[in-house]
Amino acid sequence: MSPVHRTAQRTAPGDRALDPVTFALDRSSPVPLYYQLAQQLEAAIERGALVPGNLLGNEVDLSVRLGLSRPTVRQAIQSLVDKGLLVRRRGVGTQVVHSQVRRPLELSSLYDDLESAGQGPTTRVLRNERIAAPADVAAALGLAEGAEVVVLERLRCTHGRPVAFLRNHLPASLLELGTERLESTGLYRMLRSAGIALHSARQSIGARAASAEEGALLEEREGAALLTMRRTAYDDAGRPVEHGSHVYRASRYAFDFQLLVRS
Repeated sequence: MSPVHRTAQRTAPGDRALDPVTFALDRSSPVPLYYQLAQQLEAAIERGALVPGNLLGNEVDLSVRLGLSRPTVRQAIQSLVDKGLLVRRRGVGTQVVHSQVRRPLELSSLYDDLESAGQGPTTRVLRNERIAAPADVAAALGLAEGAEVVVLERLRCTHGRPVAFLRNHLPASLLELGTERLESTGLYRMLRSAGIALHSARQSIGARAASAEEGALLEEREGAALLTMRRTAYDDAGRPVEHGSHVYRASRYAFDFQLLVRS
């Protein structure tokens, strides 16, 4: 039996009609219908067919439009509410909040990955100054403790909502890092523009609870789950050029990578 194609009309605040989104639901598949619907809704959000602020209507409307039972629609919506992609608003219906950022595990910048995914990244520079390198930063950058480095602290957002708090240290003599330019482009783009060819990096990924300060910056409650990443990047001569310590909202961010079996 071929999949059943159904269309749900999107509306945005102000009831402005938008292009329809089509779902292919296969009733003969062993995959539950609620899961098929949830996966296709999530895909529509991630590719930008549904954007923050779009309204999906209430469960009754959706069940009629899609020819599904109300419990099936409710289960699909709840799974995406739990992921932070949708929110139920009393008197309004189900609304798209934001998509989760899925980032490939490779040597690339968050700015470039967000832009490539159509997420419209923006940056707010919170700190840009020269300091004496603390011991851990000096060791990562191959410098003497107390050597001058630049410390950057930035808040990276998509669709006006914060995704990550980024702290980076670079050798002070490496390049000029103007705040205005840092708010309009990515750090790795600035390195490449300065003729610095990034070649490799050492990176570790972890998780921890948000502090009160981090929660306030990232619009999360204190104690919410955060992903952490520490990375030291090297140029094509093997010289360490950047050391980063970043935290990401776990509700909006994930790493994607492929695992291979060694023969």
